[in-house]
Amino acid sequence: MGRGMGELTIPDRVDGSNRAGVGWAVDRLVEFLQGQRAVVLTGAGCSTESGIPDYRGAGRARRPGTPMLFQEFMGEPQARARYWSRSAVGWPRFSRAGPNAAHHALARMEEAGAIRGVITQNVDGLHQAAGSRRVLDLHGSLARVRCMGCGSTEARNAVQERLRSLNPDLGSLESEARSAPDGDAQLPAGAWEAFRVPSCRRCHGVLKPDVVFFGENVPRDRLQRAWALYEEGDRLLVVGSSLAVFSGRRFVMRATREGIPVAILNLGPTRGDEWADLKVEGRVGEVLPRVAHRLGAL
Repeated sequence: MGRGMGELTIPDRVDGSNRAGVGWAVDRLVEFLQGQRAVVLTGAGCSTESGIPDYRGAGRARRPGTPMLFQEFMGEPQARARYWSRSAVGWPRFSRAGPNAAHHALARMEEAGAIRGVITQNVDGLHQAAGSRRVLDLHGSLARVRCMGCGSTEARNAVQERLRSLNPDLGSLESEARSAPDGDAQLPAGAWEAFRVPSCRRCHGVLKPDVVFFGENVPRDRLQRAWALYEEGDRLLVVGSSLAVFSGRRFVMRATREGIPVAILNLGPTRGDEWADLKVEGRVGEVLPRVAHRLGAL
């Protein structure tokens, strides 16, 4: 179990006179962070208030579709056509998303020295858009596309133009499609069957978004940089992550082994709750700006 700071729950509708309200949550998080060297680990719940769906959000009955597996993507041309058709439809909405109050609060907290930096499992670049400078994109960035043959990279916007050129009927799907996590979109069955996928301009190799797929490992050098940032902290704050994926949960597990206090701010349970010294259930865009203000960052 955790090491003694206890658990705190905030109802969806906060009563300011309720002891379990936002004010008390802010008090506990300020107590946890003040005068410390905290590192922040963020997940999809940090971006849902920007309109980007997550896989396991509170109240979600099931995953919105099955995520693409690395081995499937690399081994099957049909799988790549299915992925890129959905991504081509989902990218315009995803790329228009802007940082929310939680991203801005974390950026100001870094600027004020209240946190050391952010390790994020997100691939949306919204921490950087909000002004955070010390961000480790653990799972990469959807804004880049990498050739799996020669290793060259290309901007995702440039690839989008090529996708549109090869598939002139793409626009007819965009208005009907529903957004899904990681820039994906839900399309009618068979919509991808005639979809044409561009190849690398240099070597004609397979193009893949520069993100870590399910079944793929975080690159070794990136993981080493993440651990280096983690080691700068004497506290770990988890924001908006269910910690269902080991690549993020490992930071909480190590902190527990090393006796580093852990606080979790998330809507719904996480796989790290048993190790947390402080668990706060609340909306990150509501709680974090108040914490930042109290810490002198806003």
